Amino acid sequence: MIARSGLRLVAFAYVGLLLLAPVGLVFYRTFEHGLEPVRQVVSSPDFLHALKLTLELALIAVPLNTVFGVLCALAVVRHRLPGVGIVNALVDLPLALSPIVVGFSLVLLYGPGGWLHGLPIQVLFAFPSMLLATIFVSLPFVVREVVPVLREIGTDQEEAAATLGASAFTTFRRVTLPAIRWAVAYGVVLTTARAIGEYGALAVVSGSIAGRTQTLTTYVDQSYQEFQTVNAYTASVMLATLAMLTLLVMSVLRPKEETR
Repeated sequence: MIARSGLRLVAFAYVGLLLLAPVGLVFYRTFEHGLEPVRQVVSSPDFLHALKLTLELALIAVPLNTVFGVLCALAVVRHRLPGVGIVNALVDLPLALSPIVVGFSLVLLYGPGGWLHGLPIQVLFAFPSMLLATIFVSLPFVVREVVPVLREIGTDQEEAAATLGASAFTTFRRVTLPAIRWAVAYGVVLTTARAIGEYGALAVVSGSIAGRTQTLTTYVDQSYQEFQTVNAYTASVMLATLAMLTLLVMSVLRPKEETR
C-alpha cells in the first residue's frame, strides 16, 4: 500500500514538474499585469486572423482524415486488398517522421524546380500547402483508433446482416458504424488536437506572414522572437485552452469507449 502511494506521488510530481508548472507559469505571465493587455492582444487583427486560420485548417483536415481513417481501417481489417500492408505501414509514417521533414518535402515538391512547381494556384507559402501539411501530420489517429476495434468486434454481425439481404452501405451504417463510433470520436479528438497544435511543418511551408499565413503556433514563435511577450503568452494560453477543451472531450468519451 505504501509502495503504491509512493508510486502515485512520484507520478504526480513528475507530471507536475514537466506539464503543470510550465503551463501554470505561462498563465501567470499572461495575466500578471491584468486583463487589459490580454484584451488588446486578442482583439488585434493579426491574432484574430491567426486564430481563424488555425481553426479553418482543423475544420478541413479533421473531416478529411476522419473519412480516410475509417475507409483505410476497413480496407486494412475487412477487405485485405493487395497493397494494404504497404498502406498500413505508410499510415504510421507521420508518427515517425519529423514535421520539419514534412515541410521541407513540400517545399521541394512545390517550390522552384519541384515536380509540381508552376501550378495555376499558389501552393507554397499559402493556404494549400498549410492544409497539406496539417492533413499529413494528423493522418494516423483515426486509423489507429478504429483498426483494433474492428478486429475486436469481428465480422459475425456484419455477415448476419449481409445474409438477411442488407447492402454493404446499410451494413456499415446500421452495424459497423455504431460499433466503432466511440473509436472514431476518440480519433477525431486526437486528430483535432494534433491539427491545432502543429508547428514544425507549418513553420516551413507557411512563411508565417502576419495576417495571411500565420497560425497561432507560428504567431507564438514570431511574437516571442520579436520580444512581444504578452502576445506570445496570450496566444499560448489560447492554445492551452483549446488543448484543455480537447482533453475534456477525451475524458467524456473515454468511459463510453471503454464500456463498448
